[in-house]
Amino acid sequence: MTGLLVRGDKWVRRRVETARKEAATRGDSGMTAIEFVLLTPVLFFMIFATVQFALYFFADHVAQAAAQAGARKARATADEQPGAWRGEARNVVDSYISQLGPQLVLSPNVTTLQPEQNTVGVEITARVPSVFPGLDLTVHAQSSGPVERFVRDR
Repeated sequence: MTGLLVRGDKWVRRRVETARKEAATRGDSGMTAIEFVLLTPVLFFMIFATVQFALYFFADHVAQAAAQAGARKARATADEQPGAWRGEARNVVDSYISQLGPQLVLSPNVTTLQPEQNTVGVEITARVPSVFPGLDLTVHAQSSGPVERFVRDR
């Protein structure tokens, strides 16, 4: 039984050595390095694209939250203060952006929507920081609603 194991062991060793020689003659050595060089940029691109995706959608959510807060303020104060509600709505929007994402929502352009049939609103357009050079992304958010009127009982 031991003779068979020794012969089998020698046969396995010879087979492994033959396979190594064949691999060396085929030129497979260095394939791992070439694959690494080719796939690393793809991996980095995927990582940066994921980060850019997250930046964009978080900035979009910040802009939408700020627009909704500004529209709430405009709806509540448009009837009481006919001209002052615009400034108050802008202040609320600026406050939201400075609290949630001042480095994420860049140079916001806040416009108040003209009252149409007792409806007021806020619109925000802003730039988003980019991970990729030359990529210019913007977010746009808009929120509007009816003016709240408080009527006294007769």
